[in-house]
Amino acid sequence: MLIRIAHSPDADDAFMFYALAKNLIPVGDYQFEHILKDIETLNQEALKGTYEITAISYHAYPYIAGKYALMTCGSSVGSGYGPILVAKGSLPDLQGKSIAVPGKLTTAYLVLKLYLKDFEPVFINFDEIIPAVKNDKVDAGLIIHEGQLTYEREGLVKLVDLGEWWQEEKGLPLPLGGNAIRKDLSEKIKEVARLVKESIEFSLSHRKEALAYALSFGRGLNEKDGDKFVGMYVNEWTVNLGEKGKKAVEVLLKWGAEEGIIPEYQPVEWVEV
Repeated sequence: MLIRIAHSPDADDAFMFYALAKNLIPVGDYQFEHILKDIETLNQEALKGTYEITAISYHAYPYIAGKYALMTCGSSVGSGYGPILVAKGSLPDLQGKSIAVPGKLTTAYLVLKLYLKDFEPVFINFDEIIPAVKNDKVDAGLIIHEGQLTYEREGLVKLVDLGEWWQEEKGLPLPLGGNAIRKDLSEKIKEVARLVKESIEFSLSHRKEALAYALSFGRGLNEKDGDKFVGMYVNEWTVNLGEKGKKAVEVLLKWGAEEGIIPEYQPVEWVEV
C-alpha cells in the first residue's frame, strides 16, 4: 500500500524521516513516498485531504479535523523558543507595522496575532522573509526554520521570540507543527503511525548518520548549527507529546478560538503511539 508522507524540505523533517526515506526499518507491505513542500503549501493541501500523512501547522488543525487526526509523534515543539520577530533595528511600537509572515495557517501567524493585535500581515514564503526585511519591503519579519539561527548574520535584530513570550504567558512549550494522518486509513492508522514513530526513534539513536542526511536539506547550515537546529525540533517531544504537550496544543487552539482567530475550538483527535 502506498503511503504518501508530505513534509517540509527542512533539516528537522529530513532527520525525522531518515529511516523511512532510506528504507532502514522494516515497513511490511507499505511503500512510502516522500512529498516535499513548504509548510503553508502543506496546510493548504491538508484542507483538501491530499496526502495520507502530512506535516501541518497546529493552527491548521481546526480546519482539517474532519479529514485528519493528529499523531502524538512527529511534533515540532519550542521549549522556551519559537518563531522570532526581527527587524533592521529596534522598533519601540509595532502597532500598525507591516510584518512579513510565512503563511496564513502557520502557527507562527496565530501566535503573532495573539501577541500583537494591530499589524499589517504580508504573506510571503518563509525563505523570502529575511530579504524582505533587509530590503525595506516590510517593517519587520516573523522567521521560522533555520532563519532562527542565522538572522543575526544577516544584520537583523530580535524584537521578540514568540516561544519565550508564550512560555511566560502560559508556562507551557509552544507546539508549532505536528503530523496528521488521514482518518480514512481506518484500521491501518495505528500501524502506519507506529512506523513514523520508529523512524523518529531510529534517527535519534543513529544521530550522526541521520544528521549527515538531514544537512543536505539545511539550506546553508553548517554542521554545528544543523545539529543545534535539529535538536531544537526533533527531541523527546517529537517521540511523544505526552500530556503536557497535548495540553499545550489544546490551550493554543482554545485561545485562538476565544480571540476569534480560529472560527471555533475543535477537540483534538489524537492517535496515540
